[in-house]
Amino acid sequence: MSALFSRFKLKDVELRNRIAVPPMCQYMATDGFSNDWHLTHYSSIARGGAGLVIVEATAVAPEGRISPNCLGLWSDEHAIGLAQIASAIKKAGAVPGIQIAHAGRKASANRPWEGDDHIAEGDARGWQTISPSAIAFGDGLEKVPQEMSIADIKRVTADFAAAAQRARAAGFEWLELHFAHGYLAQSFFSAHANQRTDEYGGNLENRSRFLLETFAAVRAVWPQHLPLTARFGVIEYDGRDEQTLAESIQLTQQLRNNGLDMLSVSIGFSTPDVNIPWAPAFLAPIAEQVRNQADIPVASAWGFSTPQLAEQAIANKQLDLVMIGRPHLANPHWPYFAAKELGVEKSAWVLPASYAHWLERYRT
Repeated sequence: MSALFSRFKLKDVELRNRIAVPPMCQYMATDGFSNDWHLTHYSSIARGGAGLVIVEATAVAPEGRISPNCLGLWSDEHAIGLAQIASAIKKAGAVPGIQIAHAGRKASANRPWEGDDHIAEGDARGWQTISPSAIAFGDGLEKVPQEMSIADIKRVTADFAAAAQRARAAGFEWLELHFAHGYLAQSFFSAHANQRTDEYGGNLENRSRFLLETFAAVRAVWPQHLPLTARFGVIEYDGRDEQTLAESIQLTQQLRNNGLDMLSVSIGFSTPDVNIPWAPAFLAPIAEQVRNQADIPVASAWGFSTPQLAEQAIANKQLDLVMIGRPHLANPHWPYFAAKELGVEKSAWVLPASYAHWLERYRT
């Protein structure tokens, strides 16, 4: 029996397999609103057989978008289109998830294929970014953010909670908080971005405060019977890896004790001055360490692109879920391909009958 194609239950939600589609920004929204692109994209991938499909980073406030073309959930009107997407994912047999986010100092950027840099000053498409400290990220993201006041911090925390409520009302059954990739929450945790001297900066306790308070605000409104998860950069590859990982595990333990159900293990991306050892499944040992020391289910999305690597990560108990991103863009029916590669019995395949008829009967 394939470990990758075994069922997985978290709270009251059960996935048909251990394959998940992680959030992948499409940069196709207008004023935060979804459209036919998103509905077609997510329904197609969900039909492909993954157990979980997580909708891309969805901003909790207008200034929290990465680009002007990112999704938003800062109003009830935004939830209408997202409700259609959640319904389409569920009808296709996958669990509908969504990631809510605030991009912080990396916001107000051009789309990747249009420069992936900050929108120029004076361009009406851009806006003032915010962050724990007035420090630019660099590497094309040179805009100096406005240092957040205590009132700003409280507002954004409330924005996360409000977006979580809208996500549930829209029909999503799995919520992921974006605490990774150098965006706002990760910036509070990272000494690269956070040089505050008040209760939100300095030592680990203070740098963790925004994440813990935001999580608590969401935990208070998100149903207890549904998974509440986070994506978090536990390591930077900046030469301080041992300390960063130890602190990350400590924070993860606190989040778990406060009700976190799963952690998606990722990289901090809080500074451009890093040396990331890109390789197949290179984060697997890190994820396993977090899983064991924090005593929490984990997922990861970096370098598990072949069925064999994904199977091995689950079978070896390094991961509980494997996030398969770009391979799903190339082949929305990646789970079908993986099942055949791994010799999984047809009874475990998930493929629309109208596709299976042609693919299985008329092989060349």
